Amino acid sequence: MADPVPAPTQLVCLGLNYRTTPVEVRERVAFPEAQVTEAVQQVRGLPGFEEGVVLSTCNRVELYATHAHESPHLAHETLVDYLVRRFELAPEQAEALVTYKLDSAEAARHLFRVVSGLDSMVLGETEIFGQVKAAYQNALGAGTTSRTLNKLFQQAFTVGKKVRNETSIQRGSTSVGSVAVDLAEKVHDLNKCRVMLVGAGEMSRTCAQSLLSRGAQSIIVSNRSHDRAVELAAEMKGKAIRFDEWESALHEVDVIISSTSAPHFIIKPELIREVMRKRRWEPLLVIDIAVPRDVDPQVNDIEGVYLYDIDALQAIADEGRREREKQLAACEQIIEEQLTKFGFTGR
Repeated sequence: MADPVPAPTQLVCLGLNYRTTPVEVRERVAFPEAQVTEAVQQVRGLPGFEEGVVLSTCNRVELYATHAHESPHLAHETLVDYLVRRFELAPEQAEALVTYKLDSAEAARHLFRVVSGLDSMVLGETEIFGQVKAAYQNALGAGTTSRTLNKLFQQAFTVGKKVRNETSIQRGSTSVGSVAVDLAEKVHDLNKCRVMLVGAGEMSRTCAQSLLSRGAQSIIVSNRSHDRAVELAAEMKGKAIRFDEWESALHEVDVIISSTSAPHFIIKPELIREVMRKRRWEPLLVIDIAVPRDVDPQVNDIEGVYLYDIDALQAIADEGRREREKQLAACEQIIEEQLTKFGFTGR
């Protein structure tokens, strides 16, 4: 059993996240990566403070620290004052910005939940584990952690691994983009996968980014506004083709993501039959994100074609979310057990 924290009230956490604070406000107090080392040294250097870790991501800004103040309230106010000075805020702005002030077991519990992906926008996501680890390594390298925070963060990583290994919290895709990737992986080797965007809507862009992040090799973009297609293709490191050319290029791709504003079907069975003949009936994934739909449902009857519309993708995502939510109780139990091992008991 790990040694208990010498004085649990010495531990505090101050923060804000995507749930409590809109992005235009979070931007005001985000620490650029190049400035995190300086920031954590400033936190540790505050009067009465002994250790510090700064976690700053697109979804949250959190300060973890230990202190020798008489009460957590004084420590929290010192951290708020630091944010006021650092980001040149009016005091009332800071009070509105900082939406949670935690100490002792609540601060530790919060960190354990964050590392485990239970406090994330996508329940069970794994990226935050690496982000917290990087924040801790930064503080460790800066010499701003000691006995308490070293033990706390090492225990948090143990908790995160236990949650990942002993529950199914990370199974099942919970966003349309991640569902699209999972479906593509079932049909194709993503390292050889080619994608076409017909239309340049935000959701099709998100799907394409997800595919690229998992290994898709090329993106072709076609849009009624060719300038928009060129812009998006550059962002995706792909190529743009004019809107009157996309049909003739369909046989070159393995995944079609369609999101135009056409009032009628633009992808019809006769077109896809010709495409499949040119592909020698190699599998083709068609993702129709448009409302009204771009793709005639009869396309799904063609051999080798896998068609999913927005409702189907959302249903799969919702099922993944429900499966993850079922695992929450098991995850919370692991966290409570680890808090006890760390020296905290009870809520």
